[in-house]
Amino acid sequence: MSRELIALENKIRTKQARVGVIGLGYVGLPLVKLFLNNGFRVTGFDIDPKKVALLNRGKSYIRHISTRELKAFLNKKAFKATANFSLLRDVDAIIICVPTPLDSHKNPDLSYVLKTTDVIARYLRKGQLVVLESTTYPGTTEEDMLPILERRGLRAGKDFFLAFSPERENPGDKTYSTERIPKVIGGLTKNSLNLARVLYGQVVVRTVPVSSPRVAESVKLLENIFRSVNIALVNEMKVIFDRMGIDIWEVIQAASSKPFGYMPFYPGPGLGGHCIPIDPFYFTWKAKEVDYQTKFIELAGEINTRMPYYVVNKTIEALNRRGKSIRGAKVLVLGIAYKKDIDDQRESPSLKIITLFQEKGARVAYNDPYVPHSTGHREYPHLNLHSVPLTAQRLRGSDAVIIATDHSDYDYDWIARNASLVVDTRNAVKKKRNNVIKA
Repeated sequence: MSRELIALENKIRTKQARVGVIGLGYVGLPLVKLFLNNGFRVTGFDIDPKKVALLNRGKSYIRHISTRELKAFLNKKAFKATANFSLLRDVDAIIICVPTPLDSHKNPDLSYVLKTTDVIARYLRKGQLVVLESTTYPGTTEEDMLPILERRGLRAGKDFFLAFSPERENPGDKTYSTERIPKVIGGLTKNSLNLARVLYGQVVVRTVPVSSPRVAESVKLLENIFRSVNIALVNEMKVIFDRMGIDIWEVIQAASSKPFGYMPFYPGPGLGGHCIPIDPFYFTWKAKEVDYQTKFIELAGEINTRMPYYVVNKTIEALNRRGKSIRGAKVLVLGIAYKKDIDDQRESPSLKIITLFQEKGARVAYNDPYVPHSTGHREYPHLNLHSVPLTAQRLRGSDAVIIATDHSDYDYDWIARNASLVVDTRNAVKKKRNNVIKA
C-alpha cells in the first residue's frame, strides 16, 4: 500500500477527511447534507455565486433541505460553500455532481463534466479521491476523465484515486432518502474501489461494488432505461385504450393483483426529472460506437416525448365539443414540478404543455404550491411565469384546467366541482364526472 492510500483511508475512517462536493443542485446538496449529518466537514463548490451566497447565509433553495439544518452546520463551521475552486487542494475526497444534459440534437453534452475535470486537474494533489456521480455513458470515467486528471504527471491508483458511483437521489421520497439507498461503486483500481467503499460506507446503508467504472456507469443507464421503456409502454396503451373506451387506470389496478411477473407502471403527461428523459439517449449514442441501433429504447423515447402533444390535443378536442376554440382560451395548469410534492422543474412535461398551449394562442397560467416562479429553463428561455392563487373564482373562469402534477395539497373533488372542464393526466380525480376527461 502507498503512503497516500493509508493516510487517506485513515482520515476517512476517523472522519477527519474533508469532503468536497462540486455542483450544489438536487443531487449535490442532499449529498452535502448526508456527509454533514455523519460527522464530516464539507466544502460545497458551485459556479453560481447566488447559490453560494444563499448557502453561506444558511438559506436553502431546495425544499427538502431546511434552512434550520444549514444554519446549524454553518454555526459548527462544518460547512462552507464557495466558487473558489483553488480550495479543491484542501479537500480529501472530491465528488462531482454536475449536470449531464443533451444538446439540441439529443447527443450527450459532457461539457460540465469535462470542464469540472479540467479544473480538478489544476489543483489535484497526491492522496485525493475523485468520484464522478453524474449520469453518463460507459467509458466516461476511464476514457474522458482519466487522461485529463493524469496530464500533470500524477498516476491514478497510486498518487490519487478515481471511481464512479451513480447518484440515486429520488427527490420527495420519504422512505428511500439518500442514506437508505444502496450505493453502486466502480473503482478504476482495487485501491480506488476500496477507498470509495470506505467513504460511502460511512454514510449509506450499503455499498455495492462492481468490477469497473464502466459497469457502474451502465447500472444507472439500465435502471432508468428500464423505467423509460415501461412508462412508454403504458403511455402507448393509454392512448389505444382511450380509443377503445377502456380506462387504463382500472386495467393497471386489476393487473397489479397478480403476485408475480408483473410490476405496475403508470402513464402520465410525459417524462420529467434529470434522469429518465435524458439517460436513455446517452446509451443510444454510445451504442453507435459498437455499430448497434437501439430501436427499442429510441421508440420508447419517441412515445414519451409525444405525450405532452397528446394532452394538448385531448384538451383541444374537449374544448371543441363545448364550442370553444383553443385560441384565446384560458388554460390553467396545475403543477409545474415534474412529479408530486417536490419543487423540481427539471425536464418537467408541464413546461412543454404550457409552451404548446401558448403556441396555439391560449392564455396560460399555472399554479404550483411548491414552485412560486418558473423561469431560466434551458429549453424554454421565453417562459417567465409566476404561480397564480388557486381559487374557486379562477377555476370557474378557466376554460380548461389541466392536472399535470398530482400534488397532495390539491383538493381534487373541489377542483372538479368548480371547473367547467378538467383534463386529468394523473388519474387524480377518482370519481367519474362529465366535466373530467383523462389524458
